Amino acid sequence: MLSTLYSVLCTWYSVPRTWRVAIVTLLFQTFCFLAPSQSNAEVVRFEIQERESFANGQSFGKVGSYERIVGRVHYAIHPDNPRNKEIIDLQHAPRDSKGLVTFASDLYILAPMKLAKGNQALLYDVNNRGNKLALRFFNDAPGGNAPNDAGNGYLLRKGYTIVWSGWDGELLPGGNRLQLFAPVATNDKEPITGLVRYELCPDKETDRLPVNKSNHGAYRPTARGFAGATLTWRLTPLDKRVPIPHNQFRLHLDEVENAEPGQLPKVELELRGGFRPGYLYEVIYEAQDPLVHGVCFASVRDLIAAFKQGEGDKNPLLLGDQPVIKRAHGFGVSQSGRFLREYLYSGFNADTKGRPVFDGLIPHVAGGGLGSFNHRFAQPTAYATQHELWDFGTDRFPFAYEMQTDSLSKRHDGILRRATESLTAPKIMHTQSSTEYWTRSGSLVHTDTLGRKDAELPDNVRVYAFGGTQHGPASFPPSQGKGQTLANPGDYKPFLRSLLSALDRWCRDNTPPPASVYPMLRDGTLRYFTRSSTRFPAIPGIRYPEVMNEPNLLDFGKRWHAEGIIDLQPPRLSGRYAALVPGSGKDGNDLGCLLPPEVAVPLATFTGWSLRRADAGPENELVGLNGSYIPFPATKADRDASGDPRLSLEERYGSQEKYLADLKRYCQQLAADGYLLEEDVPRIMKQQEQRSAERFAASDNP
Repeated sequence: MLSTLYSVLCTWYSVPRTWRVAIVTLLFQTFCFLAPSQSNAEVVRFEIQERESFANGQSFGKVGSYERIVGRVHYAIHPDNPRNKEIIDLQHAPRDSKGLVTFASDLYILAPMKLAKGNQALLYDVNNRGNKLALRFFNDAPGGNAPNDAGNGYLLRKGYTIVWSGWDGELLPGGNRLQLFAPVATNDKEPITGLVRYELCPDKETDRLPVNKSNHGAYRPTARGFAGATLTWRLTPLDKRVPIPHNQFRLHLDEVENAEPGQLPKVELELRGGFRPGYLYEVIYEAQDPLVHGVCFASVRDLIAAFKQGEGDKNPLLLGDQPVIKRAHGFGVSQSGRFLREYLYSGFNADTKGRPVFDGLIPHVAGGGLGSFNHRFAQPTAYATQHELWDFGTDRFPFAYEMQTDSLSKRHDGILRRATESLTAPKIMHTQSSTEYWTRSGSLVHTDTLGRKDAELPDNVRVYAFGGTQHGPASFPPSQGKGQTLANPGDYKPFLRSLLSALDRWCRDNTPPPASVYPMLRDGTLRYFTRSSTRFPAIPGIRYPEVMNEPNLLDFGKRWHAEGIIDLQPPRLSGRYAALVPGSGKDGNDLGCLLPPEVAVPLATFTGWSLRRADAGPENELVGLNGSYIPFPATKADRDASGDPRLSLEERYGSQEKYLADLKRYCQQLAADGYLLEEDVPRIMKQQEQRSAERFAASDNP
């Protein structure tokens, strides 16, 4: 018998590892299909509270009219299911009589009135701090959480079913924000306590602020938390923390009226003498009742799986008793893009039966970050920039989709590791603005952690860097805000429309999407951030950055990696990763990127960075997620008088007609290459004709 076992083992290990993984995965999936139903009780029921027509019954081409479906989703997950093992503190969540952990989330759907006329594809918009963004980013529709304006109608004309659900347990009620009602972790019904840390960076002088971001609750201070809280200030992240005496500040706890189970209270901080704009204030206190926030990933996994498989009582996306959804795509902006990356990294794109959940993902302006979504006392709204929340650990290894070895921790990992092993890896379009390179570690998505070698993108991943744009396009005409320059109005949204169409074709019939476009080390377009390296021109009156965000390896204590528990507040800094930025052309516009028409055929320099004014606090720190818009001189005389090295509009184009002709040629080339929809060309031309008229009038009449 031993010889037979030895022979079997030798045969098994002679099989390639990828085959062994596939065989084990198939056996596990088969087991899950045959296993008792208790492990597959994810979406229990849909509670539909409202159904009414959308956009006043407007018809969208062959798809027809849409309806708005509003309600809640009720979940029950088994803590012993292997697919839930990544959820921190799930073992400490209360269980029902069946041994399941129950919770709920808000739900909002836009679906064709006649489901059969849809395109069989679902677009899940990961809400950003409770806010719905898909219609704004794809349809150019007005913002708002009670939408009734379809904008240009793109998503609806294409037949997508659009779904939002609550996943953020920090949110306070109000403003039609979508909420997650997560369970609270306890230790045999006794409160779990621990230190929490919040950083405040006020925009204006005030003496009282919420410790968390606006519209967010915070963890409840214990009695010791009130008595022993500490507060420090510093001007920049690298400055030494300066303690503020306890008798000069006070924590305030405001309970939420008619709070639901798991609802965090509102916690505010009052400071005698007031807060100064742009300064960093850090409060640390003992809190209790951490949310089991990692159920946010299970909620999205199980909701999309229910729609694709036709599961859940009163499922609103059934045609008869059959599901209409065949393909599901996830889209997330900023925080929500980081959510998608960590969802994928944590293995949640396999449902509890091992089936793929999302077919395609677009993590947008997520940079190289993950998030504070799934650990004890998680803070989903936290994010790192060069100035704010710099050491909150949202930008951490792994950064890239490929498998890499971390140069600092020596860990070997990749965003796609678990999905690849479970054969559930989706097709991915990672999109980012120029600002992500300066403030969100964007280069680490496609380099090694030393910034010395380009990553090799997996076959199912594309990366598109939208050059000359900021995190979210500024309105036009742009304003200055806290910066020394005007904010950047460069608009990447037309690219998103075309890329979503390409992603759906890629998932539907494997039609290859447009090639990736991003700056690289190998062609010299990705560089160190100094002026001498990027070769940014010396523009009169414009100060160039001397800082950027390079993420840290942070030590949160011995229990962080294994248990998701932070023991060190603040953490120890153990090293810095190398982040890079796009090089600059002669006008200061980005090299190696996919450029929006107004950046490729420019009237100005468009950057991904902006520096703070002196009256905004720490002068010359980066302004959050803003870029700059620096207009070219109108005439040669203007250029000569100022010493500007950039050609004037007069020298560059001569007339608005020449400018518009160049712009149209570039738009047509983008459309031919698959980066722009044909329908967007006249829309862009009309917009830029209007925006450029005043500039060319100035060049014609010096």
